[in-house]
Amino acid sequence: MSESPPPTDAQVAIAVVRTGGIAGIRRQWRVEAAPDDAVHWIDLIDRCPWDQETDAGSGADRFVWSIRARTPSERRERELPDSALDGPWRALVEAVRAASV
Repeated sequence: MSESPPPTDAQVAIAVVRTGGIAGIRRQWRVEAAPDDAVHWIDLIDRCPWDQETDAGSGADRFVWSIRARTPSERRERELPDSALDGPWRALVEAVRAASV
């Protein structure tokens, strides 16, 4: 029995959307990892505390970050206030922003 060919779409994809701020302008960045880079991106995704509660970060004119990640084994989605974008979250967002330039 032969195996089916691998899918042609990216196995790892990450999308970041930033909304809010003074002008309420929406910005978005996206990366679809090449097969050679997938391990690096999965590591960044796995370091993030997807299920950890965060402070709501009250206040007007604050950014809100929506982060979606797809790997071969799972799909994850999280919305964070700007005040919670630190540590592994910041590393992931900055990597996606840099890669999508």
